[in-house]
Amino acid sequence: MYNTRCILALAATIALAGTGCSPESSQETAAVTDTTPATQISAAPPVPASKFDLSHWYLDVPVDLNQDGRADTISAAELQNYSHPDFFYLDEQGRLVFASPNKATTTKTSTNTRSELRYMSRGADTSIPTKAPANNFALAAHKDAASFASIGGRMEATLQVDHVSRNAGHPHKYPAYSAVIGQIHALKMEQKTDGFGYGNEPLKIFYKKWPNHENGSVFWTYERNLPVDDPNRVDIAYSVWGNSWDNPDDPGDRGVALGEEFSYTVNVHENTMHLIFASVKHGTVRHSINLANNVDANGKVDSNDHPLGYSGDPLYFKAGLYNQCSTKVDESFRYPACPGTGDWKTDYAAGNYAKARFSRLVVSDATPM
Repeated sequence: MYNTRCILALAATIALAGTGCSPESSQETAAVTDTTPATQISAAPPVPASKFDLSHWYLDVPVDLNQDGRADTISAAELQNYSHPDFFYLDEQGRLVFASPNKATTTKTSTNTRSELRYMSRGADTSIPTKAPANNFALAAHKDAASFASIGGRMEATLQVDHVSRNAGHPHKYPAYSAVIGQIHALKMEQKTDGFGYGNEPLKIFYKKWPNHENGSVFWTYERNLPVDDPNRVDIAYSVWGNSWDNPDDPGDRGVALGEEFSYTVNVHENTMHLIFASVKHGTVRHSINLANNVDANGKVDSNDHPLGYSGDPLYFKAGLYNQCSTKVDESFRYPACPGTGDWKTDYAAGNYAKARFSRLVVSDATPM
């Protein structure tokens, strides 16, 4: 069962894990220190877990303090006392800020940087392995569905995207100027069974804004569940507000501005993923797709997809900021060769980063639709 509490009764003065501050927050701090007594200046700001229930999440951050060549991972237990002054912190309104530069240390399986949470059904009980069924969810069609932590699940978020990279070496490659703010991911398994275990993504929720446009676009993608080297393994995009990622036209009033709040609900009930997007300006948009077959969200059979969809995969939720502006230079459409130096202050000033802030993030059991 999922834990649905949104706010924890934790102490408000827990020490930060790290020193320094972001270019944005340093200006705010300077303004405060001129008039605030020294006793208040020394008090550490509250960590994200004092506002959000992070007891069932772990975090990837775009730093490598242990110098193992990979992005650092913060466990569910560690996360209760953790924040990072640049990449993972609460703003003055208590919203959870995620930020990630174009160039930084990445996870083992990606060239994209991220400040992103991964849901762990086990919570802090590390006696349950990360890839165990008890730490993930499955579709009702999975042959061993009863062994998983849950059948399906529900993730709800309210957020705004504050920034996406303003620069890209190949601006017409689809991921340029974009970030992923919510996902469902399948586990990558060493032993592939019946065409499952490739670690693909049945859902990625995107925000993309071209630098010369006032508004950006929100859309989501479904990745065909195929081997990495299969040329048909591509993401199928569905528009929500504005355009899809292949359309460079200005979305105009149909789009969503930076700093404009909206929400999404991902409800996987039995075998079907129901998506609900809502904003004050645009109202509500709904999409549904059965994840246990190869019928797309438009009701058409996709002969190039796995005929059983993701029905044999362990699945899990992710939320936060997954910067899609990879600095990798490669012919693939996935790599827009975005600029970055690896120095946060330099890249922040040049606009080579992405940032979002969440006012709500809750995971619970799936509900009938």
